[in-house]
Amino acid sequence: MPAFEWLIVSDRFAPPPSVFGLSRNVVIASGVILFHAAALWALQSGLLRRAAEVVIPVEIMSQFVEPPKPKVDPPPPPPPPPKVAKAPPPPRPQAIRESKPTPAPQAPVGTTEPPPPPAPPAAPTPPAPPALPPAPPAPPAVQLPSSNADYLQNPKAVYPAMSKRLGEQGKVIVKVLVGVDGLPKSAEVKKSSGFERLDEAAIAYIMKCRFVPGKVNGVVQAMSYDAPVNYVLN
Repeated sequence: MPAFEWLIVSDRFAPPPSVFGLSRNVVIASGVILFHAAALWALQSGLLRRAAEVVIPVEIMSQFVEPPKPKVDPPPPPPPPPKVAKAPPPPRPQAIRESKPTPAPQAPVGTTEPPPPPAPPAAPTPPAPPALPPAPPAPPAVQLPSSNADYLQNPKAVYPAMSKRLGEQGKVIVKVLVGVDGLPKSAEVKKSSGFERLDEAAIAYIMKCRFVPGKVNGVVQAMSYDAPVNYVLN
């Protein structure tokens, strides 16, 4: 039985007090009606649901989410086995056909003379000999100047007195230019004796001599000549 109904039943035996000129039962009944009306309004407006959500805690349901599993690539297919090259089949033996000898041409019937023999092949022509190179010209005949002719009557070389005292001796080679007239044109020491005094005496002696001029192919020409001069102590 609801509480307000129990209160109404229990008030039947109590003396009804008066509030603002109304009986107590009327006040209680009015309050119950107002309470129900307010409850219906709250239910329709959603206020009761909000109050229930505040009072009653909402259960939080947790769900374990499993992490995504890593993708595993399938293993690569095994490589194909290497192809073994097949050896070519051996060639088939071919039958060798023997060529039949061609029959020799038969001489025509009615002729008695044999055919003439074939002409011998012509001998190859020998190649022409290569042309010989021209002979080099003969070297010119050169005759050097000379001072040994008896008709020249050249004087003897003078030994320097100071060189004799000092014991200087040696061989001097003088390069002299002999003209076409046989006279010396210039002279210089080509090889020294080691003593300047003897070298100067040799040049002075050569410039006083006369020579047989040099010749090239019989023609007199000016030519250089190496004249030796010896200085030896007896």
